[in-house]
Amino acid sequence: MTLVKQQKPVYFGNLFDDFFNQFPSSWGKDVQTLSSVPVNIHETKEGYHIEMNAPGRNKEDFQINLEDGLLTISFEKKEETEKKEYKTIRKEFSYQSFTRSFSVDDKIDTAGIQAKYENGVLKLYLPKKEEIIATPKQISIQ
Repeated sequence: MTLVKQQKPVYFGNLFDDFFNQFPSSWGKDVQTLSSVPVNIHETKEGYHIEMNAPGRNKEDFQINLEDGLLTISFEKKEETEKKEYKTIRKEFSYQSFTRSFSVDDKIDTAGIQAKYENGVLKLYLPKKEEIIATPKQISIQ
């Protein structure tokens, strides 16, 4: 009787799947953008609407700054040190701090920027300057 040692194949599974699923879409993106909260940006005739999906947070924990043409939105979770009268068995909720920045050009009326937080979505409105708002113009053919 002969004994043969069999080697099981090494399976790298998720390591390679994760790497190649993001390859080349992750080229040129910084790590901060890949790990931050998702954002939708919509343009209307009057301005831009930014929606940031950030459920379970308090509006007091957000900070929005505009400096040198850079709009920066950040979230810092303040740790609560209150004494609880119960023991947590399992904790799956996590709120990581983040920072997102957007370039704001001279087409935006920075004095009119508005922000509100409702139903887990941080919404910003960046109005266009009056002279930038294009009105449709009919051109006659001669």
